Amino acid sequence: MGEEINDNLINKGCETANTTGVEEIPETVEGGVKYYTLEDIRVHNVSSDTWLIIHEKVYDITSFLEEHPGGEEVLLEQAGADATESFEDVGHSTDAREMLEQYYIGELHMDDRQKEKKKEAHDTNSGESSTSWTTWLIPAVVATVVGIVYRYYILEHKSS
Repeated sequence: MGEEINDNLINKGCETANTTGVEEIPETVEGGVKYYTLEDIRVHNVSSDTWLIIHEKVYDITSFLEEHPGGEEVLLEQAGADATESFEDVGHSTDAREMLEQYYIGELHMDDRQKEKKKEAHDTNSGESSTSWTTWLIPAVVATVVGIVYRYYILEHKSS
């Protein structure tokens, strides 16, 4: 009886290797897509167990570390976190993007997507609010100065 319960727990567990000792059971929805929370992903940040988030998709890249042309260090720096910006900044080829699909294990949980988007929106809004007034004020001042200089020269040439 006890062995039967343990076998059932093992069979229902996460398919990927988990070296942290904490059992993870990702949420699965229609279509068989597994959703992982940021907390689930953050523990996979070592060379023997490396996960990344790229465009809200979760990848287990442990077996790719040694093959990565840029070295495993750059991947380990992003391990257990969202590496979308770093991935896009490098400008990976379409071949690299296609290769990434073989390491796909699931998606970022919807609740965590909302947190990330709110954080990004706050960061961009705070930066835009300080520069948005300068985008119209500087051209307005320049136009005013040009108008004054133009009138000055026109009036000067008429009087002479």
